[in-house]
Amino acid sequence: MKTIIKILLLASIVLLSYFCVMSIMTPIKFDETRNAREKEIIQRLVDIRKAQTEFKEQKGGYADSFDKLVDFLKTAKKKTVLKEGSLTDKQLESGLTEASAVKIVRSRNMKEIMANGLENFRRDTAYVSMLEAVFPNRYTLKNVDQIGKIPYSNGKTFYLNVNNSYMNNIGINVPLFEASCEYKDYLSDLNHQELLNIIDLQKKLGKFPGLKVGDVDEPNNNAGNWE
Repeated sequence: MKTIIKILLLASIVLLSYFCVMSIMTPIKFDETRNAREKEIIQRLVDIRKAQTEFKEQKGGYADSFDKLVDFLKTAKKKTVLKEGSLTDKQLESGLTEASAVKIVRSRNMKEIMANGLENFRRDTAYVSMLEAVFPNRYTLKNVDQIGKIPYSNGKTFYLNVNNSYMNNIGINVPLFEASCEYKDYLSDLNHQELLNIIDLQKKLGKFPGLKVGDVDEPNNNAGNWE
């Protein structure tokens, strides 16, 4: 009988130790996985912000769907200035500016160009692919559709809201947009109780239970809630 009690006691100690360890390791592993995933999601939200900024610059407002945004990225061109050479301190002290130097070079007057030492100075305007200009080495025509997809969500799309009619307190139109995803969208395969805990904490703090960039209720300079 004593042997059985000892065995049961030992088993209880082992089981209790296991639960103690798990109670410590579970939230640690949850946070580690969450942080790793959120790095990718934040990068995606930053990409969306960049794309929306370019869209607004050319269209006057934000895209209200990812279909429109992706189509814009695939077809739009961005004006860029190709730079060659720079003005020296001596040239700047003599009164030359970027604008005046460009004017001299574009005049094609070689005597004036040489007199000002601008033989190797160029400022040419060109139009390049929006994808190439804004997302070099990140997106291509084949994978840019993924910009609206939430990583680790089994293909879910970011929530996208737009308010292109917002008027600020002095009556000026300030288009607004917001892209977001909730914790449940990309952490649902992790420990359920830890997920509920983090959602409950954010709600008690009056914060959005997830990640988002921008705000459709008031201007915030398109900041992310992780910044």
